[in-house]
Amino acid sequence: MPSKSARKKDKNKKPKKKKSKYSAKSADKYELYQLAVQSPEEDIEFLADLYRRLRHKKARHFREDFSGTCLLTSHWISRGPRYTAEAFDIDPEPLQWGARHNLQPLGPAAERATLHNKDARETSDKAPDIRCAQNFSYWVFKTRNEMLDYFRRSREDLAPGGIFVVDLHGGPECFEAMEEETELEEGFSYVWDQDEYWPITSEAKFHIHFRFPDGSEWRHAFSYDWRLWGLTELREILEDAGFARVDCYWEGTDEDGESGNGVFTREDKGENCLSYVAYLVAQK
Repeated sequence: MPSKSARKKDKNKKPKKKKSKYSAKSADKYELYQLAVQSPEEDIEFLADLYRRLRHKKARHFREDFSGTCLLTSHWISRGPRYTAEAFDIDPEPLQWGARHNLQPLGPAAERATLHNKDARETSDKAPDIRCAQNFSYWVFKTRNEMLDYFRRSREDLAPGGIFVVDLHGGPECFEAMEEETELEEGFSYVWDQDEYWPITSEAKFHIHFRFPDGSEWRHAFSYDWRLWGLTELREILEDAGFARVDCYWEGTDEDGESGNGVFTREDKGENCLSYVAYLVAQK
């Protein structure tokens, strides 16, 4: 996926490299994914600040759908002793990895996080103030009925005044077969591979590869079989799911006008660009 961390870098400049400790033989794919794709500090701050501005109080209970290694969950509970979280994922492997690498180092604070090896459509133990689905993972739902059902369940699950936040990407480039490589300062390259797209069904296949300074490569470290959903149709499905209001938060650009700057503000129309990332914020 277009990496949030990568978007914050100037792609015309080579990052200052560290001596790499990574190779295809020794690397951990979950560690690489977190470094290349995720930006947990920025994401959690955006979500917490957004709720505070909308509700004039602090959100306390957080839910992360399709959580993978529950990195956002770990950062949420790190905010303080009154912060609790739940993480949902049907794959036990990344959950176990996240429990070991992201939660256990937090010590007793980890007890404020509950990991569910369950479908994201299942109900929370406690109604969340903020519920999110990041990195386009909810695109695993390929039909309108499936997506509507997921959005309805998400709305019903929220605490009073809760918000449901999903990210998405779009633009003409997302339909093209292409590989985009980003060199990271940690000493390896992240490759987003848009492999196949079928316009009649909007189904698509994507892969993540990693390349290393020793010439080795980890191909298909992660693969995704999704439907490419449009911003407008997702917004309309959220409205049909019963949310009182749905807003789009659009990413701004750097001074060069070409790269995203990681700053998201509410917009009504957006900007016609080749590739974009945005949030949809649905209020109960």
